[in-house]
Amino acid sequence: MPKVLQGIRVLDLTHVLAGPFASYQLAVMGAQVIKIEAPDEPDQARYQGSDPDLNDAGMGTAFLAQSSNKQSLTLNLKSGAGRKILHQLVQTADILIENYRPGALDALGIGYADLCVLKPELIYCSISAFGSTGPKRELTAYDGVIQAYSGMMAMTGEAGSAPVKCGAPVVDYATGTTATAAILAALLHRKNTGEGQFVEVSM
Repeated sequence: MPKVLQGIRVLDLTHVLAGPFASYQLAVMGAQVIKIEAPDEPDQARYQGSDPDLNDAGMGTAFLAQSSNKQSLTLNLKSGAGRKILHQLVQTADILIENYRPGALDALGIGYADLCVLKPELIYCSISAFGSTGPKRELTAYDGVIQAYSGMMAMTGEAGSAPVKCGAPVVDYATGTTATAAILAALLHRKNTGEGQFVEVSM
């Protein structure tokens, strides 16, 4: 694949699958992706996969698959020192992707309203379960939960059976793909106008 995003820097504050899959696609297109994890709470995908030894080493196949072509950094974003380093990185970045519960990073002073002051042309993508508005905004979810909420599970299985989850985490992959498309559209908009923006994608 042509490295069409060569020279684009992405800060990846995501975990598990939907967010990491979005940043993985950007990395495949040539972007420099820096995955940032908390030192005491690393991405739980590190412990998931088919090889028990790799899981024990914190390098599970689920993590390795989505972390290909990325660089890695640990930062304690709950500390002033960690946030200061993030601020410095933001000033060098084009894109930031996060999939924390809505409001969590705002409470730390590193939400979009804070970071766009440092870098007005920043493209900030927020991925969450139900979006940042509405009655379910504070809820978190995994792929299976959204399969159930969306009605997808009611369309699978056999006649007379209870709803059945799709084997693959299709919602996570669809969300990550949608986020990638939205980020690329925001990059094109920035190329034409010089403006950054907030991109929101819900599962």
